[in-house]
Amino acid sequence: MQIKMYYGKKGLLLNLPDDWDITIIKKKRMPILKKPIDAVYFALKNPVGSKPLVEEAKGCNDVCILICDVTRPVPNSIILSPLIKKLLEAGIDADHITMLVATGLHRPNEGEELKELVGDDWVLNTVKIFNHFAKNDDDHIYLGTTKRGIPVKLDRRFIDADLRIVTGLVEPHFMAGYSGGRKVITPGIAHQDTITSFHSAMFLEDPNAANSVVEGNPLHEEQLEILGMIGKCLAINTVIDEERRLSFVNFGDIVKSHLAAVEYAREYLEIPIKKRFKTVITSSAGYPLDTTYYQTVKGMVGAMDLLLPGGNLFIVSECSEGLGSPEFVEAQRRLITLGNEKFLEEILAKKHASIDEWDTEMLLKPMRIGNIHLYTEGLSESELKLTGVNIVKSLDEAIRKSVEDANDKNVAVIPEGPYVIPFYKPKYEE
Repeated sequence: MQIKMYYGKKGLLLNLPDDWDITIIKKKRMPILKKPIDAVYFALKNPVGSKPLVEEAKGCNDVCILICDVTRPVPNSIILSPLIKKLLEAGIDADHITMLVATGLHRPNEGEELKELVGDDWVLNTVKIFNHFAKNDDDHIYLGTTKRGIPVKLDRRFIDADLRIVTGLVEPHFMAGYSGGRKVITPGIAHQDTITSFHSAMFLEDPNAANSVVEGNPLHEEQLEILGMIGKCLAINTVIDEERRLSFVNFGDIVKSHLAAVEYAREYLEIPIKKRFKTVITSSAGYPLDTTYYQTVKGMVGAMDLLLPGGNLFIVSECSEGLGSPEFVEAQRRLITLGNEKFLEEILAKKHASIDEWDTEMLLKPMRIGNIHLYTEGLSESELKLTGVNIVKSLDEAIRKSVEDANDKNVAVIPEGPYVIPFYKPKYEE
């Protein structure tokens, strides 16, 4: 049996024996919007919990629009042009529309990469576009401290705007439950002090800081509290199928519209499975998510609920840009030096996480369950030594050995990785 895994831009073929019992886990078949741009215009006129966009824009002078960075396959080429055209129709001067790439602590998106991200030359040439830089103190304004003690510093270009609009993709997120909406603001345009507090072990070791969990998720609760400090924000939310086609779009109040999008997404992206497996194969969802090992961790966490204790979890990820940030590399180096238990003990004592060490912390979660194996062509030998997991050169051979050693031909395969979340539900009835 051949199965195409999401890997880079071209994919990767798995070759598995026909006599194995293969469970292929994909999103449920999603309806596709035949006229996606028309659907965006319809959403802007028929909002969730707010007035139509043109009415919301009346009397406003400055608009700030947040877009996700290049690690998220948001259908910007479909949603941004209608959004800006309706703002112009409402009387907003193009010079007063600012678009901000919500990078969090990721690197900026510039040049050809920015062009790819926006996906529309007219948009690029019509409005001002900037990257958010979390380390630039002067770019941020302090709004106060949350009940849990998080200092809230956000990009002043968004806070000072008369009209604030967030755009994004609603998909499972391994910490915040679901991406999009409030997450584009925090951590998207937050200062590093806010991000490092928000991503401390105090939050991430909470069992509700997990994929698909919104209610009771401490990160989600912080994000909502921060929204209360900002005031009115609007959002465009999208959901896409496994071929990156638009299945759902809505617009409106950032909280109400986002939760409506989450409820839509759940039906297709959360897959109950009756059993766990000794061998699980997944991906990091291909380009653009699998460009770094940093993002690859999401695929490991997304699949871990199906892994039997002591089993083998295989993940394919191109990692064409290497491990990730220098800070993440340093966190991985500390993990290798200290070992898993000492590393966790060290970070649990910290109020502010070191930049990007939270991803190393999330890596520990699937490692507590079983053995993690990585297939990649993008990392050097020195980088491979810092992954903290087993490296496989021949994927098919390594998978066969796992099945033989376990004496169990039941294998789970998740081609799209963390964009679909399987969860163990033994009493589930189809």
